[in-house]
Amino acid sequence: MKVFQHVQDIGDLRVALAEAQEVKRDRYQWQHLGRNKTALLIFFNNSLRTRLSTQKAAMNLGMNVIVLDVNQGAWKLETERGVIMDGDKSEHLLEAIPVMASYCDIIGVRSFARFESRKDDYEEKILNQFIKYSGRPVFFMESATVHPLQAFADLITIEEHKQNARPKVVMTWAPHPKALPQAVPNSFAEWMLAADVDFVITHPEGYELDPQFVCGARIEYDQMKAFEGADFVYAKNWSCPGVTCPEDYGKVLHDYHTMMDWCVSDRQMAVTNDAHFMHCLPVRRNMIVTDDVIESPRSLVIPEAANREISAQVVLKRMLEAL
Repeated sequence: MKVFQHVQDIGDLRVALAEAQEVKRDRYQWQHLGRNKTALLIFFNNSLRTRLSTQKAAMNLGMNVIVLDVNQGAWKLETERGVIMDGDKSEHLLEAIPVMASYCDIIGVRSFARFESRKDDYEEKILNQFIKYSGRPVFFMESATVHPLQAFADLITIEEHKQNARPKVVMTWAPHPKALPQAVPNSFAEWMLAADVDFVITHPEGYELDPQFVCGARIEYDQMKAFEGADFVYAKNWSCPGVTCPEDYGKVLHDYHTMMDWCVSDRQMAVTNDAHFMHCLPVRRNMIVTDDVIESPRSLVIPEAANREISAQVVLKRMLEAL
């Protein structure tokens, strides 16, 4: 595997899930793969779970790990060609990438949507430069449009806790005080549509996700109806994807105070099939989800976060095997 970005990059999901369980049983049996190999983890944005879980996964495989926080101690990077660099950016990404690559064997990159241009964000200009110019395997640690390590961990968690062969999984929009990207919901939809689940998305009108990620999904604008009989509820906020109105891309279409009935509470969970609650974290309590729901025995947010180590290790293991 040279690039990990979309669900198809992982191949057969049944094989990947079985491999995840094998990794979970003994995280250290493949240390020979990573001996004298280095993973470079590059962060253009903040991280807690991704940074810790991916570093731990690489160490499990015997790898050396270099973590670079671009905003803390590195030169400010210019990312656009044709720019006269007379401002505060001292280095261009086109020189930085091959330099970084010379110090490592595998590169992970985290770079969020900027909300300046839908076209630039959805073309993944930064991550694609790493793929093009590094000459190294590249995996996405959340980009402008996708977060595949999270979605893979989510699927592992569902597989471990499902009580019927084809569970109903509902992804619900929830209110938030600021604009958030669509990376997590895009990837969650993509992976659920590839898995053997009954998948439903519920959100207010205007928040329709890009068809490249949700084609084939059932959309239900009535949240309570969507929740009926659900086995898993995945809550996440996202800003307007700008599918039908590009000028609204990245905007919050409603004052969140008027949308608080979308916050996941006991009211919604009461119509589910005693559903498990899921969220990628960090989560704003009593906006995305109430205290009672996230603290309930049916909440999976901690096991879900723990599985981030497993999803990252499967990906790194496969990249090492392909070197």
